[in-house]
Amino acid sequence: MKFLAITLIVHDRRKPPRERLREVVDNAILAEQLGFDGFGVGERHERPFISSSPPVVLSHIAARTSHIRLFTAVTTLSLLDPVRAFEDYSTLDNLSGGRLELIVGKGNGAAQAQLFHVTAEDQWDRNREGYELFVRLWREERVTWSGRFRPSLTDAEALPRPLQPDIRIWHGSATSKASVELAALHGDPLFSANVTNPVEPYAELVAHYRERLAFHGYPPERALVGAGSAGLYVARTSQEAVETYRPVYNARLETFRRVGVEPVFTSFEDAIERSSILVGSPQQVIDKVHRYHERLGHEVMHVQADADGLTDKQHHASLELFQAEVAPVLRRSIPSRPFPAPPEVATP
Repeated sequence: MKFLAITLIVHDRRKPPRERLREVVDNAILAEQLGFDGFGVGERHERPFISSSPPVVLSHIAARTSHIRLFTAVTTLSLLDPVRAFEDYSTLDNLSGGRLELIVGKGNGAAQAQLFHVTAEDQWDRNREGYELFVRLWREERVTWSGRFRPSLTDAEALPRPLQPDIRIWHGSATSKASVELAALHGDPLFSANVTNPVEPYAELVAHYRERLAFHGYPPERALVGAGSAGLYVARTSQEAVETYRPVYNARLETFRRVGVEPVFTSFEDAIERSSILVGSPQQVIDKVHRYHERLGHEVMHVQADADGLTDKQHHASLELFQAEVAPVLRRSIPSRPFPAPPEVATP
């Protein structure tokens, strides 16, 4: 199994944005030092997030790291001009030495309609069209194309050309089969959110993905699945882990209720039992990931890159223990295919 640390850059207004963004970069450096395989930055366009520009953040991370893979989580192609998105990410691919991977999706949030004039009626069509044009721009030096949501292209050249001639694109899916179908149609990997609900609906979507891959003529081994987790705190004992993380989870519940969202898991004990939250001793976390793997068959998993209510000392200790005693066991017991190697670049 491979492991990503991911942030949506939730912003606490008690600190300036520059300080929060520097935390993200510092966490990416730490993730590389600890041995994580990838670091992901989400894209959101409303409070409480300040993650509206992943390519800018990831470019800064690329300059401060050397080998960790850089992920978007997710790139909201339903909102973006695919040509502009290609230019940004192709530039990032070059700056990072070919370490970029994309997770794409339609995104969510009510602010989309106001900022981008994307509606519930057209968001999936925009996502599909944006993805298909983006892929052509990445693979072809000149593109002739027409669609519904942006001006047509005639023998168009988009620059710079990427370092990776064929980038791997994951499709992020939370609850809808539309992203699953798009992934299966093109034989792409699927990344299940696996955060808000119990495992059952996510397992159903992953099973549907495998069925649709077969329908579109792909062999079973073409399936590649990643999955999220709803929180992480690893301690030497389960008692220490529960005692430390309980206030963090209770604060999350209070936030949900304050904004009028009814939580799926109404208590910390319920979340530990039925959600993807990973709180406990190293062995307990290992056992829970194995249970989820039985349902999802995932080869890649993401964990929270941010402290998320923990102190920096607690957060760093948890990540260190995860990489020292959890990740090595899971890497051995759950085989995963290697991430693409950065292209060999000839020295001028």
